[in-house]
Amino acid sequence: MEIMNFFAQSDGLEIMLPFFALFGTILVLIYVLSGIKVIKEWERAPVLRLGRYTGLKGPGIFWIIPGIDKIPSIISTRIQTYSFRSEQSLTRDNVPVTIDAVLFFKVVDVEKTVLEVEHYQSATQWVAQTTLREVTGQVELDEVLAEREKIAHHMQEIVDEKTEMWGIKIMSVEIRDVVVPGRLQEAISRQAEAERERRARITLSQAEKEAAKGMIEAAEQYATSPYAMELRWINLLFEAATEGGATIMIVPANIPIAGFSGMGSREGSGSTGLPPVGVFGMKPLPTKEKKKKEE
Repeated sequence: MEIMNFFAQSDGLEIMLPFFALFGTILVLIYVLSGIKVIKEWERAPVLRLGRYTGLKGPGIFWIIPGIDKIPSIISTRIQTYSFRSEQSLTRDNVPVTIDAVLFFKVVDVEKTVLEVEHYQSATQWVAQTTLREVTGQVELDEVLAEREKIAHHMQEIVDEKTEMWGIKIMSVEIRDVVVPGRLQEAISRQAEAERERRARITLSQAEKEAAKGMIEAAEQYATSPYAMELRWINLLFEAATEGGATIMIVPANIPIAGFSGMGSREGSGSTGLPPVGVFGMKPLPTKEKKKKEE
């Protein structure tokens, strides 16, 4: 009986052996496949073997020893953005402002990023926020409003200096908006309006000076050239007759010499022409004293 039981057990082992082999093969295959990793072109994977840093893997497909090698995180080498703001930061002239900014940074040394800092993204963000408060406290409100690019460049230099040891490069810092209290906005608006009015008055005064200078030069030319004065009066009369739309024109008797009387006398032809009073050579009306003398 014992012999028969032995042969029966042997037959059972022979039957189960292929199943054990198949099961073991599947386990080995699963173990091998579990070590295959695939990462994108812009990603890098640091590998720790039993806690020790062995190097970077990727991009593409690679294999690690399951259970022995470990990938703590996947590092992206593309430019990353972070939007942040400073809550009620005080400027140098003690004005509370809120500044919205955007930070652009990139991992340039993956090994330093892995070994020197934990959670490099949050660390960079905190550095940016504290630096923004620090830079805001060093400038006045007018400078914050007028020189955003200068402040952003200064902030970029400070943050880049702090993150350089982490293998992170700060590409740029952009200030999107500066929010000031409502009452201060009204004061700034009034100040800007006053500044525009001041410039307008300065421009108007300069225009008046130039116009006065031109009038003086024209008067000097009219004084030295009677012909120019006559032509100017004729032009004024023509403009008044055509633009005003009046059918009756009253010409004062004390206007400069114009018409044929003045021209004839200057030419030396001996003909005085019409009386040298008025544009049309009309004689002035006789006064009462003149009538008495004539009588």
